[in-house]
Amino acid sequence: MTTPDPAAIEALFTRSDGSYLFARWGRPIVPVVFGVDDATLSVIKGAVEAVVVLAGHRMAETDPEMGANLMLFFFRDWDEVLAVPDLDKLVEGLAAQVTVLKAKDANQYRSFRFDPDGSIRAAFVFVRLDDALVDMPAADLALFQAAQVILLWSDRAFAAQSPLARADGVAVLRPDVAGVIRAGYDPVLPAVARDASHALRLAARAG
Repeated sequence: MTTPDPAAIEALFTRSDGSYLFARWGRPIVPVVFGVDDATLSVIKGAVEAVVVLAGHRMAETDPEMGANLMLFFFRDWDEVLAVPDLDKLVEGLAAQVTVLKAKDANQYRSFRFDPDGSIRAAFVFVRLDDALVDMPAADLALFQAAQVILLWSDRAFAAQSPLARADGVAVLRPDVAGVIRAGYDPVLPAVARDASHALRLAARAG
């Protein structure tokens, strides 16, 4: 396995404004999926579970406050998102964000909520199945989304290279990304970090 150097890891959590921010889930993950058939539902939940197991984190049947805390929506048009009852109460500024996403012709968006300590409390994943995604194998798309929400990556972390690779024709996490995910959930490390020196500690464990 190739262990990423500290600079490469630091880049994964350095945002467009230059700030470093790392966060992991502080509570068990409870996924719910909308807009897919039963067969695809099992694939998506299976991918989430696989990434959670890799991280050494936990899943649960229900979240005591929200019921489900990882919500994944699959649809063909952004306007469908605005039709979901009460979703705007969970995702602040949703209508304005949808306007921006439509203008950019975006095909996905992720929104996070946080507990008082800064750890991830909930995530909302929106995937518009445009021409670029509709023919993508469900397993690939599911693993891609699961990898993107297991940690609070930088907004530009995977702009140049996907977190996925292929092994014998099957989508898998890139070894360096898998190593960072495992390291990020090391109980010795904090659930939230805002100092770039944290990347050094991740690098020491990422192999």
